[in-house]
Amino acid sequence: MFKPIFNLTASLTNLLAKIETVKINTQSLPITQSVMLSLRESARFHTIHYSTKIEGNRLTLDEVESLIKLGQTFPNKKRDEIEILGYHAALDYIKNYTSKKIKLSEKIIQELHAVIMSGGKKTIKPLAYRDSQNAIYDGNSGKIVYLPPEAKDVKKLMAEFVLWLNEMELQDFSKPLLAAIAHYQFVTIHPYFDGNGRTARLLATLILYRGNYDLNGIYSLEEYYANDLANYYDQISIGPSHNYYMGRAQADITSWLTYFCEGMLYSFEKIKTHALIAYSKSISSKDWLNYLDSKQRSALSLFKKKSIISSKDVELFFNICARTARALCQKWVADNFLVINDASKKNRSYKLNSRYK
Repeated sequence: MFKPIFNLTASLTNLLAKIETVKINTQSLPITQSVMLSLRESARFHTIHYSTKIEGNRLTLDEVESLIKLGQTFPNKKRDEIEILGYHAALDYIKNYTSKKIKLSEKIIQELHAVIMSGGKKTIKPLAYRDSQNAIYDGNSGKIVYLPPEAKDVKKLMAEFVLWLNEMELQDFSKPLLAAIAHYQFVTIHPYFDGNGRTARLLATLILYRGNYDLNGIYSLEEYYANDLANYYDQISIGPSHNYYMGRAQADITSWLTYFCEGMLYSFEKIKTHALIAYSKSISSKDWLNYLDSKQRSALSLFKKKSIISSKDVELFFNICARTARALCQKWVADNFLVINDASKKNRSYKLNSRYK
């Protein structure tokens, strides 16, 4: 029976708490419908571009958008176009299972893989799992970096994996951790000759969406992976050996879960910032005051006398300790209430975000 090995460390627990906070804050933003549609479209193009780029796709972000929106084609890049169109169709496919109370099954995952590999065709035929050994090689040295389980074991491993996923979805198990484990285990089993990485990333997305971590589809985890591809591969290559049967199957995946959650937090915080910027362009400074908490409203008084303040000013104004004042200033910067004026540790100072002046 499949049972992942990991430790719920203090660092991992803290990451999960931060993800939850940013998710709630982002969901509560009064984003207009037009801004939401723009953010969603941008996130989709980023997701498609970066996930296929990880696998070597040569189309640029602008070319991905032109292919999908305008039907533009590119000489000698037919395979790249097929990958893009397949991933685009797969994103539509997972929307069908986001809100439905249907258990995940091997059939759903096989269909997801088939759509990814279809090039956007409307009629798909799920492919059987691989029937022989495959391996992952280093592109530079040609050495084997991972030897997946033998073909005869794939069906059993996938059945156990999907059974575990269903059990965890029914329980109060962290959805970010569930998505991370699904991502890891799918590429570990490597059930197909091609398309395993793309399917693993979309399976993780499907689980997050089903667990109410979709943020209306306005974020992209794939960009985080693609921007440091070496680290992505290092993090997912866990275990004392490249051979599945020599330690990989029993590896402690705590470091991978931490990496995955760091990526989620990064992506959520980034989209929160983008959403705030987009929304700030559509409302007045007076309207923004409605989204300040009581302490921030009080702190506005500090800027009536001076345009630049320090944590010492906050400390004296609220009659709090120096450490609490510094932490408050850091939080206000993260919330886009304050802007750092001088970043030096000794003379750090802050300005009010221009929207509140």
